[in-house]
Amino acid sequence: MRIAFKAAHLPADITIAGTAEEAMKALRREGKYEGLGRPDIIMLDLNLPTMHGFSFLKWVKGEPLLASIPVIVISSSAAEKDVSASYAGHAVGYITKPYNLEGYESIVKGLGSYWFREVHTPVGDSGPRH
Repeated sequence: MRIAFKAAHLPADITIAGTAEEAMKALRREGKYEGLGRPDIIMLDLNLPTMHGFSFLKWVKGEPLLASIPVIVISSSAAEKDVSASYAGHAVGYITKPYNLEGYESIVKGLGSYWFREVHTPVGDSGPRH
């Protein structure tokens, strides 16, 4: 994703968390994430170690200061049950992972056009956005 954002020439400050727990710390701005800005969007992989992506999605949408952040699920699964559960959990989109860099670049170009140029999202707090 980082390479695809760079190739699409989208100015993005990307924070990658390897686990749901690490993502929770980042979103709460704890520890090494102190001072981190509020994300404009969350890209969520369903297959997280120690906590399933659906549980993380439920947590984000249950947090008053985070609930308005759009969450797009990106998964290797194209199963209807995963797609349906993602939308039921208030994800704003579901993307099946592509097989190559060109596929990621295509996704990022679409995201850039829609989420970062056309759609207005709430700031929600006084922290800087990224």
